[in-house]
Amino acid sequence: MPANIFSYQQLFDFTKTIFEKIGCSEEHARTAAGSLLSADLRGIDSHGVARLTGYVRLWEVKRVNATPAIKVIHETASTAVVDGDSGLGLVIAPFAMQVAIEKAKQVGTGWVSVQNSNHFGIAAHHAMLALEHDMIGMAMTNASPLVVPTFSIDKMLGTNPVCVAAPAGKEPPFVADFSTTTAANGKLEILQRKNLQTPDGWVQDAEGHPSNDAHVLKNGGALLPLGGDREHGSHKGYALGAIVDIFSGLLSGANYAPWVPPFPAYVPMPALQPGKGIGHFLGAMRIDAFRHADEFKKSMDHWIHGFRSCKTIPGEEKVLVPGDPEREMEAQRISNGIPLMEAVSKDLEQLGTRFGISLS
Repeated sequence: MPANIFSYQQLFDFTKTIFEKIGCSEEHARTAAGSLLSADLRGIDSHGVARLTGYVRLWEVKRVNATPAIKVIHETASTAVVDGDSGLGLVIAPFAMQVAIEKAKQVGTGWVSVQNSNHFGIAAHHAMLALEHDMIGMAMTNASPLVVPTFSIDKMLGTNPVCVAAPAGKEPPFVADFSTTTAANGKLEILQRKNLQTPDGWVQDAEGHPSNDAHVLKNGGALLPLGGDREHGSHKGYALGAIVDIFSGLLSGANYAPWVPPFPAYVPMPALQPGKGIGHFLGAMRIDAFRHADEFKKSMDHWIHGFRSCKTIPGEEKVLVPGDPEREMEAQRISNGIPLMEAVSKDLEQLGTRFGISLS
């Protein structure tokens, strides 16, 4: 393979070993590597191995506990609260999703809020764990305060992604995974590495003026809610981000709003900590708690086929169903390898040198 293209197995083995080097158990390292690499496979490069060094830095400053005692601290038949003991969100979220799945098996649905966690990668990885059980999965998380409410210059929310994954029959599953901002911070990081500007509607500067500067966050600027501005519905993106924050942070006892811990280890922690760590919210709904699973999946096939059959605007691409681009990218990257930008591969090589392992 070319120098900057790596097989999934290469990157998985490297990532797993790095997590083991910082003290994770073999099981946790395997889970964390799988969570992280799912982003690269699905083409969400901003949330994959490009962030591996960031997790190591969080461990260095003792904000990530490599050997957490993850536990349920409160529960009912259909709900639970999980304390992640400051572990990797890449490990804690799958644990919590499994709790939700087991509860759904027993009583039809399972809902789990998580406190005392860290960045959990892409929401789709966790929501999709429910699919193999004929369940609909949901996953969301709050995140570092980089986003302004409509009409403000104060950063109060994170990119706060949410994912819903629903199984189908002959068709691939429906997987809608999106941030509640016009663009996630990782997209800015990619533009920074490429020395490119942002499209309109992604960011504003410190005074609240529209900007196209990919480095604007470093100068007091902010990300904008989904919609970009009031005329294009940013109040709806703001509301969606707020909902995720309430479910993930306030319902679990985690931090919320501008007090959510930042991902970069060099950014100081907020002086006020009203909760514990970062919060997530995960859910699983057993389809046959509502109707026969086979009937539902046939209906999903019919529903999906309807969208695929839509007449397109002349010159435009075919209509896509949420999850299509990522599924197609995963098949391509499993076959052809995962490309890494030069800056990312160099970063991983330096990380490998530090821990005495080779990337190639």
